[in-house]
Amino acid sequence: MKLPADLDHERPILIAGPTASGKSELALLIAEAQGGVIVNADALQVFDGWRVLTARPPAADEARAPHRLYGHVPFDGDYSVGHWLRDVAPLLKGPERPIIVGGTGLYFTALTEGLADIPPTPPAIRAQADALRSAGDLGALLADLDAETRARIDTQNPMRVQRAWEVLKTTGRGLADWQDATPAPLLPLAAAQPLVLMPDRDWLNDRIARRFGMMIDAGALDEARANLPRWDPALLSAKAIGAPELIAHLRGQMTLDAAIEAAVIATRQYAKRQRSWFRARMRDWRALSPT
Repeated sequence: MKLPADLDHERPILIAGPTASGKSELALLIAEAQGGVIVNADALQVFDGWRVLTARPPAADEARAPHRLYGHVPFDGDYSVGHWLRDVAPLLKGPERPIIVGGTGLYFTALTEGLADIPPTPPAIRAQADALRSAGDLGALLADLDAETRARIDTQNPMRVQRAWEVLKTTGRGLADWQDATPAPLLPLAAAQPLVLMPDRDWLNDRIARRFGMMIDAGALDEARANLPRWDPALLSAKAIGAPELIAHLRGQMTLDAAIEAAVIATRQYAKRQRSWFRARMRDWRALSPT
């Protein structure tokens, strides 16, 4: 990974990219060369309990530069892009220049384009949506959505579909309508230095497989074993890529080799969705190759 030579030392830096593409490595290079605080923009790295499996920066990296918003949410906690915006807002005001890094495209979109102030979903509606999604009935959720919202969201992403359905049922307004009434962003794109890593697909797929093996060696299975007593697939933290597979192995439902293979496939599929999001939504970002 090479450090771009023309980065402004003062303006905030945004680093997006698919999982395993080297975002954290680049953020640390910049922080050590120019100073700054590394701020997490990954929806799963916010949860405690999944340090290894979500590839949170290790303690050695945290000792080299300040890191914020990693592992600060309880394992069974609720967390949304709105929560993240509230957490990141004070960090945009200094005293250190933020280097915001992660793979959750929605976080970056909300940060640079604004986020509608949508009321929280009542527990009863959330439970109904959870049940439909868990049953694999995305069709029922999609059928209720307005055409404008369906055209804007990733209809292959169950969580995005569920979120849009919950907004409609909670407020009586489609998600697209709320988005059209979005307030000003906390950090307009023009005020930042946006970088997006776009690696070669084969390079990334190979790196994903090797990294998951390294996660196992580093204790990912022990981490899953420690979380087994409180495991609940309805929790947001349970969406950590590879977690369901390792839990299934610990419950005797699949071999470790099968769990690893399934987790690698799931990670590659996730990276593919991320790459599609970045190509569609981050055309104005500076694309970098990590190779």
